[in-house]
Amino acid sequence: MGEMLEGLKNRRSVRKYTDEIPSEELLKEVMEAGLYAASGMGKQAPIIIAVTNREVRDRLSKMNADVMGADSDPFYGAPAVLIVLADKAVGTYIYDGSLVMGNMMNAAYDMGLAACWIHRAKEMFETEEGKAILKSLGIEGEYEGIGNLIIGFSAEAEKAPAPRKAGRMYFIR
Repeated sequence: MGEMLEGLKNRRSVRKYTDEIPSEELLKEVMEAGLYAASGMGKQAPIIIAVTNREVRDRLSKMNADVMGADSDPFYGAPAVLIVLADKAVGTYIYDGSLVMGNMMNAAYDMGLAACWIHRAKEMFETEEGKAILKSLGIEGEYEGIGNLIIGFSAEAEKAPAPRKAGRMYFIR
């Protein structure tokens, strides 16, 4: 079995992090992996926002929790967040953004980082607060949140992969 396939089989979503923020160089590498994800007709609709500022990270976590009606930290204490949004004018924007998330999760694992896809980015950036964040960065247009990739260094033991469900591969010969 190839080394890459072995990495894909071993990557797990992590829900407990140390306080150490990954270096900007590591985050840029993860983001670059996302930017190389396939995109419909090569239109490259997704964008990525890296957040390492604790105050902003906490604000985003609260926004996410508010969507759920919860009072917890849906970012599980992760010190950084990579937010993927995509241009709604591109017909494949949701799929393209999802591929960016997948590429970044796999790249993070390959670089020794822990990550987890957290939903509700769509709802977060539909709020006035979310729109104001985008405006403050000079991001204009109709962008929809695809996902929040929380990222950092794991504070939990690596888990074995769960068995895969049978009957999910088919061939037409």
